[in-house]
Amino acid sequence: MAAGGDHGSPDSYRSPLASRYASPEMCFVFSDRYKFRTWRQLWLWLAEAEQTLGLPITDEQIQEMKSNLENIDFKMAAEEEKRLRHDVMAHVHTFGHCCPKAAGIIHLGATSCYVGDNTDLIILRNALDLLLPKLARVISRLADFAKERASLPTLGFTHFQPAQLTTVGKRCCLWIQDLCMDLQNLKRVRDDLRFRGVKGTTGTQASFLQLFEGDDHKVEQLDKMVTEKAGFKRAFIITGQTYTRKVDIEVLSVLASLGASVHKICTDIRLLANLKEMEEPFEKQQIGSSAMPYKRNPMRSERCCSLARHLMTLVMDPLQTASVQWFERTLDDSANRRICLPRHFLPQILY
Repeated sequence: MAAGGDHGSPDSYRSPLASRYASPEMCFVFSDRYKFRTWRQLWLWLAEAEQTLGLPITDEQIQEMKSNLENIDFKMAAEEEKRLRHDVMAHVHTFGHCCPKAAGIIHLGATSCYVGDNTDLIILRNALDLLLPKLARVISRLADFAKERASLPTLGFTHFQPAQLTTVGKRCCLWIQDLCMDLQNLKRVRDDLRFRGVKGTTGTQASFLQLFEGDDHKVEQLDKMVTEKAGFKRAFIITGQTYTRKVDIEVLSVLASLGASVHKICTDIRLLANLKEMEEPFEKQQIGSSAMPYKRNPMRSERCCSLARHLMTLVMDPLQTASVQWFERTLDDSANRRICLPRHFLPQILY
């Protein structure tokens, strides 16, 4: 674990994605509090299911875990991780510290990816749930704009040279069509998400077979019960230690494609601003330029293009990560995914 700095201090680097460009809701979904609270929820769901299927776990232990889901000592967890060099075990110990009666059954039979990968899938699902209505709202507003200007003529351009007439509404429909494709693809990858489930260290569920004394039916029920508790309709039938990183490619490629759509739309708006056919809102106190305050720069569209360009380049990360997953898994995906997953969702390119 790197020491890092005080990320709330002006003397320490902070990611502009979080501090300038992301919504509070999306920042929370990718926050440490949400992540580690979800780890604890997963440990609780596992214990509840194991108790239901006959393992010697008491109601008192379950209640103790329930009562401490939010009681996270982040300072202790950081100290434990520094000592153990293992983030999951650091949080097992931290949770066990405030749940002394349940300490022995927290993470029972599980591997680190039980909490790590399942939490990533929950976060991806919830981040998509935040994004989908925003994109739908943009499409709806553009549809209203297109209807109002369906017959308003304007000069068409090919090669950015004057061409045959079109209408403002027709041109807007080009933007809407691309965004509708993005919406359809985002909904598809959201609905296709499957839970990693309860699969053990190499995906064989051997530790759970041992816990249930070879009763494979109970192991299958355990997987199904935890999957349902997490709100997923399906879990992967086959995994290694991790869920296949092809999932990350699927989700993040769609986001990169959305970035391309937004970049195209906002580039059109920037060109139209130069032609004085369209203008962004300009607030009363707004300054267009430090030297030329009268300027009407299309700053919102420029910002969207800038963030979209970054978003489009990120898709190489999941492609390369999936290609180098050795056998049941390797750990060189960990640091990369901590960075690239939130960076795909945090850019606020939709108004």
